[in-house]
Amino acid sequence: MAAPFFSTPFQPFVYQSPQDAVTPFQILGGEAQIVQIMLKPQEKVIAKPGSMCYMSGSIQMENVYVPENEAGVWQWLLGKSVTSIVLHNTGSTDGFVGIAAPTLARILPIDLALFGGEMLCQPDAFLCSINDVKVNNTVDPRARNVITSAEGFLRQKISGQGLAFIVGGGSVVQKNLEVGEVLAVDVSSIVAVSASVNVQIKYNGPMRRVVFGGDNLVTAIITGPGIVFIQSMPFHRLSQRIARAVTSPNMRDNPKFFFQIAIFFFLAYVVVVSSLILTDI
Repeated sequence: MAAPFFSTPFQPFVYQSPQDAVTPFQILGGEAQIVQIMLKPQEKVIAKPGSMCYMSGSIQMENVYVPENEAGVWQWLLGKSVTSIVLHNTGSTDGFVGIAAPTLARILPIDLALFGGEMLCQPDAFLCSINDVKVNNTVDPRARNVITSAEGFLRQKISGQGLAFIVGGGSVVQKNLEVGEVLAVDVSSIVAVSASVNVQIKYNGPMRRVVFGGDNLVTAIITGPGIVFIQSMPFHRLSQRIARAVTSPNMRDNPKFFFQIAIFFFLAYVVVVSSLILTDI
């Protein structure tokens, strides 16, 4: 059985599959974590492209396309990867691989056998897996759950009986919901939910505010029974903070910025009008 997601860093754990295969792993670090997985000969790990940090000499890496990805074309159109990497121990001795979180995130080991064999996650939550795990990026068929972001349109379903590792930004909280218990969560803060919960989308204000942006405008109403993993720092929120910190000082140091933009549009307008007048002549 996998360790709970909130386990102390550096502590080694052992995962035992339904076939009684034993795989030791270790979660290293504090905020930007690495999971180190020990692989016996002929064992393999499937991971997200670009997540491999280090590996022993007996490990061979191959980039493959996963055919069971039901929304592969949609995923590609939205700028996401449609391939996975396979890390295979082809040697005669034990090896190891280090898989790193892509951002300042915690790595959560999820034993799917304990969650009914299925979890619904945010699109970029999956990091790597051991044994029987399938990752499908599916489109939500309910139109009311399609919101103005890829995270509302494209969901990641992790299924099987193996061990999956997912990532959550900042600190991660686990909420165990009883039957009929209701929890309201900001949509971007949801890392994963068990398949038994019911998720409804609620818009907090007029639709025009949702379209033109803002914080906490879209809330997920989650009804139990089931389990919800919540992150304190979604990646898009972190990137927005960094972008504001980088661009705002430049705009303050350049008070002519908006004046220059106004002149640019005025000149463009003059060019367009002049071309139309010359065309009529």
